[in-house]
Amino acid sequence: MRAVERGCPPEVCDLAVIGAGILGLAVARELLRRRPGTSLTVFEREPAIAMHQTGHNSGVVHAGIYYLPGSLKAELCVRGARALAAFCEEHGIRLERCGKVIVALEKPELPALAELERRGRENGVPELRRLNAEELRHVEPHVAGLAALHSPETAIVDYPAVAAALAGELTSAGATIVCGCGVSALTESAGEVVVAHDLGVTRASRVIACAGAWSDRLARTSGAPADPRIVPFRGGYLRLRPERRDLVRGLVYPVPNPELPFLGIHLTRHVSGDVLVGPSALLVAARDAYRVTKVRPRDLVETLAWPGTARLVRRWWRTGLDELRFAASRRAFIEEAARYVPSLSHRDVLPGPAGIRAQAVSRDGKLLDDFAFTETRRTLHVRNAPSPGATSALAIAEHVADRAASIFRWGE
Repeated sequence: MRAVERGCPPEVCDLAVIGAGILGLAVARELLRRRPGTSLTVFEREPAIAMHQTGHNSGVVHAGIYYLPGSLKAELCVRGARALAAFCEEHGIRLERCGKVIVALEKPELPALAELERRGRENGVPELRRLNAEELRHVEPHVAGLAALHSPETAIVDYPAVAAALAGELTSAGATIVCGCGVSALTESAGEVVVAHDLGVTRASRVIACAGAWSDRLARTSGAPADPRIVPFRGGYLRLRPERRDLVRGLVYPVPNPELPFLGIHLTRHVSGDVLVGPSALLVAARDAYRVTKVRPRDLVETLAWPGTARLVRRWWRTGLDELRFAASRRAFIEEAARYVPSLSHRDVLPGPAGIRAQAVSRDGKLLDDFAFTETRRTLHVRNAPSPGATSALAIAEHVADRAASIFRWGE
């Protein structure tokens, strides 16, 4: 991801936004649109914007099928997808509606597929339809299945390009984006928040933190609760060889386990032309473990010391063993995907990218399956915004701005 023009951190500002991923940039843009003339600074720890979850995902624009009706994910994903399409059209960013099928292989999966159809229709997903085996082959000739759910409006996009456009709007509106300036603490007093960062200190009237994998750590420094804790899961991908990309026309997903927020190994076409196979969901020892062997002692200690981690592992150890097998064996990884695309073999793939899912885990061991926020008098923290966080970013920004208006006393 290319860097944007970097500013110097001011000594004082009205608003500080922590994190220059797609969500932090969208939040900053929304706040500035509502309060033009506000002095606003975005702090980013990396040397460029969009270097973590924004720049390491599959690029899917989710339609809103999976999420429990009435949840924030359901509401903000559907609304965010519409807003994202409009934003891309305005800025000339390619968004391709390649469509998606969610495939059931066996009869025991049909009730779960029916539940996804119910959720999708209740959430307002457009043009959703059920397919039988013959209809599935017409949409995806190389995909095998007993039945499927087809979402023709599901799309793909270049999220780093969206982030760059958001950053461009911000700097044009007078905001400052400071890259290479990690924030280590937020100390709140009666009249301000002291933002301690790599280049010194900035005193801000209000702070909104969209810190991704580091969100819990930063929240605690401002007096917010320790629960939930971020536990990093590495999502590893493989890539189809160029000559085998015709195995899928769009996106091919399995029926997911409804008790987990992960969607299983699937095949996704990317706007670059690549077709990705994955991701895995492996618990790792660093919050930026793009290499599976990377270990950061502090990250590892915090993950292991969190009571929810042990409870999570005890409940899902069989799933964890499967993920270890997928991480250790390319053949096993491909065999899982080949259940849906039978002609796929381990010879058809190349090494692919990896991403980190910043997944919030509660003290009782539950994986949070909705967007989550906490706030103090002068800070608001986004505590859980994994997939479909990028799809929902513009709608989450509106939600955050609404919450900020209700909790912050802007005139003080």
